[in-house]
Order: sequence, then structure tokens, then C-alpha cells
Amino acid sequence: MSIDDLDSLRAHLQTAIEIEWSTIPPYLCALWSLGDERNQVAAECLEDVVREEMLHLTLAANVLNALGGRPRLGAPGTVPTYPAALPHSDGAFTVSLRRFSPEALETFRRIERPAAHGAPPQPDRYATIAQFYEAVVEAVEQLGADRSVWRGDRARQVVPNRQYYGAGGDAIAVTGRDSAREALRLVIDEGEGLDGSIFDGDQEILGENKELAHYFRFDELWRGRRYVQGDTPSSGPTGAPIMLDYGAVAPMRPDPRAHDYPEGSELREMTEECDATYARLLGRLQTAFDGEPDELGAAVRDMWALKYQAVALMRVPVGDGQTAGPAFAAPRA
Repeated sequence: MSIDDLDSLRAHLQTAIEIEWSTIPPYLCALWSLGDERNQVAAECLEDVVREEMLHLTLAANVLNALGGRPRLGAPGTVPTYPAALPHSDGAFTVSLRRFSPEALETFRRIERPAAHGAPPQPDRYATIAQFYEAVVEAVEQLGADRSVWRGDRARQVVPNRQYYGAGGDAIAVTGRDSAREALRLVIDEGEGLDGSIFDGDQEILGENKELAHYFRFDELWRGRRYVQGDTPSSGPTGAPIMLDYGAVAPMRPDPRAHDYPEGSELREMTEECDATYARLLGRLQTAFDGEPDELGAAVRDMWALKYQAVALMRVPVGDGQTAGPAFAAPRA
């Protein structure tokens, strides 16, 4: 299959937006379950990855807006439910909302897994996210050669503003084929590594210091050992051990839901309040991508509010040695 017309390319960029967002709630659940005192190496990793996923979301939205499309966040069918496979993937594995654990890290590794050497682009039922994006890049190269397709309102571009993404990079305003290619390549390289290495492409694209790509950041936590200069994907990490304290992690019940609890109960109300904050966050992101980029600042504040609500839920026992947790439920139609 191929992406052979502009409507199909826009549809695949909407899928890219849904893929990027579908990774963020699982990463946040794992991050917020860590607490504030221990496992700082893991917390730093997850915080950095979440910032970069937010950047990837923005970059995909910028490319879609530049092509005259409209990103959709929060509309029915665009918000993930858990457990579920990645949107439009081959369904080889499912993603759940879990506390930080070896099982969660294994899922994160599968999400970010680099494509096998020589693996072809896959626009649908993809095996790796990188293969999906390679198909999108291929379509941008072909269809984007026609300058008339880049007719989107430039006021809808989220322009560079590092405060939203920290050290993860910066937004790229997309005005044509070259800037679209640059934006999409940044997404691929930060996830799986640049040209088969363990490092992302930030030093090539953004002129920043070398950093591990997402897969290798999760891989060193899963293996309990640091990657160092000279390590390769085939060698694995050979650096210092990483000590993780899984006993300090909040024992959140997997894939919690508001309807797990009786109507009118405090836990039901807490979970529904958390879902309302989540819906507000999605709404602000939608507004930002619709031409009001200053709403990104308000969305960041909503994410902090969501954190406090989620952590409060993770302190409430629900039996079997587990606690409640955030549901990240889709807004009601």
C-alpha cells in the first residue's frame, strides 16, 4: 500500500497525531507512580520522553496544518482507550496504563523499537512507528514537490518556543517540503536513533548534544545498565549499573476506570474530576493547533493539575494491595 494522494497523506498525519498522543498517558502513569524521592533516573527519563512526545505531536500537527488539514484531538475516535494496540498498527502488542515496572518498560521498548535494517515503509498495519513515519516522509517527498499543496494558514503553525519542550528540542514551523521533512525526520530519529545508532538526531538537526533515542533510554532502564560512548544497538549497554527501587512505586491498578467504583463514591468523583482535567487539556491542545499557540502554556498547566489528581488517586487503596489511578478516559461525545 502507499500514500498516493493529498487526502490520504492528511489522513496519515492525523494517524500520526493519534499515535503520538496514545503514548503519552502510559508514560505519564509510569512517571507519576514513581513518587518524588526515589528512582530519579527513571523519572528523568520519562519526563524527557514525554516532553519529546509532546514535541512530536506538535510537529505532526504543524505538517498537517501546512497541508491545509486540521488536526483533531479529543474528537470521538481520536482519543485512545486502554488497553489497546497503537492506532492502525499491526496489533502485535497492546498498550496499558500501568505503574512503573519491568512489564511497562518492555511495552515502552516495543513502542519505540527501531525498524529492522532494510525494513520497508509501512503506511498501514505497521510493525514499527519508524516504518509508519518513513511512509509519511516518502509521501511528503512525492506529493510535497507540488508547492500548491502547502496552502495551509501559517498562523496555525506552532512556532519555536522552547519553554514547552525543555531540552527535547523545539517546534519547527512547516512551510513546505523541506521543513516538513526536517520535522518528520526529527520524530523518527528521537524515537529509534539516527542511522542505526543509539543516539537521536538532535545534534544533526538542532545542533544539540548527543542524547539517547527513546528506545535506548527505556532499554537501559529495562536492562539496569547505562549506555556509554562506543556502545551500539547490538552490543547493548556496557556502562554503570542503574539501581531501581520497584518497591517504592505506587501499586496502581492497571487500566483503571471511573465505573470501577460505585456512583456517588469519593473515588468515582476523584476519577471523574481527573477525566475532566484530561478533557480540558485535550481541548486546549486542539485550540493551540487551531491557531492559538499560546494555549500550549495553559495546556502545560492542565498537565500539572492532572498530575496532582493522578497522584492523589494513586494513594487510595482499592484492595489486593493495589491503588486507584488516572483513567485518561475520552471526553464524552
